[in-house]
Amino acid sequence: MRTQPVPQERPASRRADQARPTALRQRLAELRGPSVAPKALDARALAALAANPGCRRRALLDGAGVDKAALAVSLGSSSGYGQSQFAFMRGHAFEAAVKADGGTELLRLFAERTGAEQPARDAVALPDLAAAGPEGRAARTALALREATASGGWALLDHPLLALDVAGSPAYLEPDAVVVRPDGRWTVVEIKSFPMLDGSADAAKVGAAARQSAVYVLALERIAGVTEGAEVAHSVLLVCPKDFSNTATAALVDVRKQRSVTRRQLARLTRVEDIAAALPDGTCFDPGLPAEELREAVDAVGASYAPDCLAACELAFHCRARAREAGAVEALGRGLRGELGGVTTVDAVLRAASGESGESTDPAVVALRRAARLRADALREADERHGSGALAGTLYEDGAEHEGGAVSGSWDGARDGAVGGAARDGGAGCR
Repeated sequence: MRTQPVPQERPASRRADQARPTALRQRLAELRGPSVAPKALDARALAALAANPGCRRRALLDGAGVDKAALAVSLGSSSGYGQSQFAFMRGHAFEAAVKADGGTELLRLFAERTGAEQPARDAVALPDLAAAGPEGRAARTALALREATASGGWALLDHPLLALDVAGSPAYLEPDAVVVRPDGRWTVVEIKSFPMLDGSADAAKVGAAARQSAVYVLALERIAGVTEGAEVAHSVLLVCPKDFSNTATAALVDVRKQRSVTRRQLARLTRVEDIAAALPDGTCFDPGLPAEELREAVDAVGASYAPDCLAACELAFHCRARAREAGAVEALGRGLRGELGGVTTVDAVLRAASGESGESTDPAVVALRRAARLRADALREADERHGSGALAGTLYEDGAEHEGGAVSGSWDGARDGAVGGAARDGGAGCR
């Protein structure tokens, strides 16, 4: 019986595959600035990126390791986004207390919440994860996880480094800790400095911690998939101060929903090399460049601004200013933008509401005109009650006047008029 020879990979093809990552790293270094060190992409930034997968600007800047805070300062649009120095120091002090004495308190909380028997201190392995560079640390972490699982004992990994592919570029993530149980289950530990009052914490902060932890779970699943007997728990251990003391307490947080959403959103991200390939030659985001040159470079990459960005991105002020200059309705919120359908600018909204444009069969146009009539009626009734005539035909900042004061020709008028009414009511004017 004759066997077919196994086709050998062509050397040229193999060399091309090996050269592709090198070319990408070189291209990203050029975008970042040859003399600028890359800024690591952490889980918090990755969770924010996954929450807005349509923002090509953030995907490229994060993938290239651009320091967005320094870039915002150079653009003259610095924001107050970030953690205060006091909160940073308090968080580090609390984490050190929880992990003191070989992680005894941390493992006690873990056993208490999971129902496992607390291991003896000398029965817990504390592997050394030190290595050269992020690639070396990530490889050392993967090896330590495999060894701990194969040993069938307890292990506590302090600040392991995990690798996750994001838009075709590797991102290195550092959870606070990972606990390996004798049955091969790995659990992410997230330590936060916000308090748990009477057993409950701020829902927004817990949600942010859950989204951040979901990124760690996804990265761990990549290693568990090639480790025999390993399984990643879908509940993470959230450790916080109890009430207003420095005593630690903990709760298990199910992150299955956040994990599924994050995985789906990351899969939608456009690959970094595709975004970079569409940029003009010579584009660079070095914060040391002149402001005008930086504005051209930043504006060459499409953004997807929403008010939520103000709490998640250092460039939010710049993107908001650009969105307002373009009259984009995204600046008023994603919910309103979704309900307006094909009406994408404030000028188009104003014209549609006043009857100057728009299809009468478009539900968004119908709702806008109804909102304009309701506002006009309300102003007319108020005018009749006061008898001053000051409200009808209201003039706004740009001097534009519309019948009954229903619609303004300015951004502020749109915010206070039909569009603003819909935004304040959560889009009720467009239903």
